[in-house]
Amino acid sequence: MPKRHLAVAALTAITLLAAPFSTGAAYATSAPYTANAANTASTAYATSAASTANVSSVATTQPLKLRGGLTLHLPITWAVHRVRPDWTRVVTGKCAKPSSGYGTPGCRSFWVLGPKAIKYGNELFHAYDGRRPFYPASDVQQCPSNGKWGQTLGSAKATGLRQVGPGHKAAYREWRASCVSYANGKVKSRYTQREWYLPKTRILVVDQWRTPGLPDVLRNADWS
Repeated sequence: MPKRHLAVAALTAITLLAAPFSTGAAYATSAPYTANAANTASTAYATSAASTANVSSVATTQPLKLRGGLTLHLPITWAVHRVRPDWTRVVTGKCAKPSSGYGTPGCRSFWVLGPKAIKYGNELFHAYDGRRPFYPASDVQQCPSNGKWGQTLGSAKATGLRQVGPGHKAAYREWRASCVSYANGKVKSRYTQREWYLPKTRILVVDQWRTPGLPDVLRNADWS
């Protein structure tokens, strides 16, 4: 994938996703969705040791039901936000705007995406097919960890198949990524964008934070 020119003016470069992928409040749900009603009152993304001990006696996971009969069993400390149809964000840590759109920095989370997101998931809003990283934009997007920097995505450093529940394997990719200065393109930090793609079910999981436990959640999923 060609690298994006980072010497462009900052006001142009930091433009967030173009329609229909606006990060505006029009696409956010009025309240976060959680699959387990007993946990909907909790919006904290980090729990104390005491609270963790308390909930462990009641339940350890909450189900997230997806298309095609797929169910993910998520830790109860993760919060699920249906940002818009086929765009589900699972918040796993600190996040100022959990219901904001894709590309909003500073939110420890991963995305579970469906056909409507996949249709425009490649650069310049082409359809995602797994051969290039998920990048639903036409400009330089903000770095996930710091909105003052831009992001660039390079080549895949790992490819293969990964188990997603019994009898199903996802096409797996790890893409090299960097956070760079808008002014001079200097690399400020590096990260990995991980992707699990189920082409028949049309489900894509995108993780820019190396979320601990996520591979196990996918491997231990259920199908109905």
